Amino acid sequence: MGDKDIISKEIIQRLVRDFATYLFHLPVTDVELLDTEQHRIEDRRADLVARVTGIDGKVFLLHIEIQNDNDATMPKRMLRYLADLLLAYPSMPIKQYLVYIGKEFLRMTDGLDLEQMHYRYHVIDMHNVDCDELLRQDSPDAWVMAVLCDFQDRSPRTVIHEILGRLVERLHEAPPRLREYVEMLEILSTNRDLNLNIEEELEMLTIDLEKLPSYRIGERRGMEKGLEKGLEKGAHEKAQTIAAELLGAGIPPSQVAMFTQLPLAEIEGLKKRQ
Repeated sequence: MGDKDIISKEIIQRLVRDFATYLFHLPVTDVELLDTEQHRIEDRRADLVARVTGIDGKVFLLHIEIQNDNDATMPKRMLRYLADLLLAYPSMPIKQYLVYIGKEFLRMTDGLDLEQMHYRYHVIDMHNVDCDELLRQDSPDAWVMAVLCDFQDRSPRTVIHEILGRLVERLHEAPPRLREYVEMLEILSTNRDLNLNIEEELEMLTIDLEKLPSYRIGERRGMEKGLEKGLEKGAHEKAQTIAAELLGAGIPPSQVAMFTQLPLAEIEGLKKRQ
């Protein structure tokens, strides 16, 4: 999911919910992340698997793979993930989605046609999703998701500024929520390899906060302090604390290492001490 320094469990859950709602058109009411670690000789596990509840009350497993390059073995990998999930959750319906966010033209297929079987999963090519479709939504979640989509004839910086501008205007009185959405935006833009420093882009925008209708001197001082504290990179000690929380929530050490960018050996040491 990228090389973001620290990714909280809440953000991962929100990403799953947003993918389901805005990309897969599967609005859900509840998301529970599942441990997908399988004991194999080689280390293989699905990107994201969650037990979700649809708005109709039906519960199913949602498996999401996010790819930024073309992998010829993807159909076989998806089939293996499906087999693992069927063995682990034999009574649960499963929906599989491959989300492609790479720069190159999509060349991966949506399944396998073998003599023994015909297997299919859903493929979402972000090149074919117009970012305006999400920007038209009255939802900060949808705005953030737009960074993965087709920008048409606009530059990445223009789209990023529009997204950040909307987030600041909507959430400038709620710094913690603003921080969550900025982190999500940074995670997704990193996977798109946009080479933009989201925090620097945000700092450029916050200069114009005093132009907002609801702006007041006291709010400005509080916002500036909140942004400065909320957006600064986590120190090593903070990463360790969050790693311990993720381990306590049942997230596998390998995924915790990826989320926090701490060495796997250090994560495993933290787990042994719990």
